[in-house]
Amino acid sequence: MSQPDLVALIPSLPKVLLHDHLDGGLRPATIVELAAEIGHELPTTDADELGRCFVEAAGAGTLELYLETFAHTVAVMQSTDGLRRVAREAVLDLAADGVVYAELRYAPEQHLLGGLSLQDVVDAVQAGFADGVAEAGTIRVGTILSAMRHLDRADEIAALALANRDAGVVGFDIAGPEEGFPPSKHASAFDTLRLASFPATVHAGEAAGLDSIAEAVQVAGASRLGHGVRLADDVHADALGLLAHWVRDRRIPLELCPSSNVQTGGAASVAEHPVTRLRELGMAVTINTDNRLQSGTSLSRELTLLVQEAGWTLADLEDVTVTAASHSFAHHDERAALIDTVIRPAYAAARGGRHRA
Repeated sequence: MSQPDLVALIPSLPKVLLHDHLDGGLRPATIVELAAEIGHELPTTDADELGRCFVEAAGAGTLELYLETFAHTVAVMQSTDGLRRVAREAVLDLAADGVVYAELRYAPEQHLLGGLSLQDVVDAVQAGFADGVAEAGTIRVGTILSAMRHLDRADEIAALALANRDAGVVGFDIAGPEEGFPPSKHASAFDTLRLASFPATVHAGEAAGLDSIAEAVQVAGASRLGHGVRLADDVHADALGLLAHWVRDRRIPLELCPSSNVQTGGAASVAEHPVTRLRELGMAVTINTDNRLQSGTSLSRELTLLVQEAGWTLADLEDVTVTAASHSFAHHDERAALIDTVIRPAYAAARGGRHRA
C-alpha cells in the first residue's frame, strides 16, 4: 500500500487510546463559552485563535511550561454541568476520529473549587461519558483517576477509584510534575490498590529518567508506563540494560505520545522519536494523544505522522492497535472480543482480504 493511500485510510481505521487527559482535550469553543459563563479571563475569545495559543504555549519546551496551560481548562471544569459537557464532547470527538475504545484520565482533586465533592466530580464525568457513549454508539470508555503527584491526596484518590470500580473507573494514575515527585512518595496508595487487585498506570520517563521508571515498576507495580519515552536511555546500540530488559520481558506497555514528547523536549521530532526503535526492539508500544488540545492533535494525526515521518506501515499500525487493546484495563474477554471482532477484521479489509505476511 502506498503511503498516500495509507494516510487516507487512517481516519477510518479502528483505534485504541490509553493515555488521554480529559482536561487536555476540550474544544476551544467550549472553553470560550464556559469561561464567559464564570467570568474567567482567557488570552483570546476567538476559538480558533485560542486553540493556536494552547499549542504555542504548550510547545515552550519543558513539561513544567506545558502544564501551565491547564490553568484555563481546569478553570472551566468546576461545575457539574461543565464537567458533564466536557466529558460528553471528549467521547464524541474520539468516536468521530475512529476510536473504538478509550481510557480517559483526570484528577478529581483539581475540580473542587466550585464546591463539588470528589464523588460529585466522578459522578458528573461518568454521566458525561455515558452521554457520549450513548450518542456515538461506536465507542467504549473506561475512566482512570489520577492523583497529583506533588500533592498529598493519593491515598484518598486511590480509595475513590476503588469505590467506583463498578461505575466505570478502571484504573489509577499519578500525574503532574514528575521531577522530584517519585512514585515512592505515594507508596501506600499503590499498596492499597495492589491488595485490592486494581491496576495502575504511572506517568514515568517523560520529564524524569530511568530512576522514575524503575520506581513506577518496582514501587508502584505499574501495569503500564505513562509515556516511558526515557526508557530509550537504557538502550545502547542493540543492547538493553537491566531495566529495559525487565520492562520488555514482562510486556509492560509504554503509553507513548509522540507529539507531546516533542513539545516537552522528550524528542527532537516524530521521525527521531524513540518509539520506532523501541518497537523494533520488541517493547509493547502503544500510541496516544496525551492532550489533544495542547498538541493540536488526534490519534489519527499521531498515526499519520508516524507513517509520514517514520515510515510506519499498515502492519505497524495494526500491531500498536492490537497491543493497546491487549493491555487496556478492560477484562480479558472484552479485550479479546474487541480485537477479534473489530480490529482484526477492519485491518483485514484494509489489506483487501489478504492474509498477514
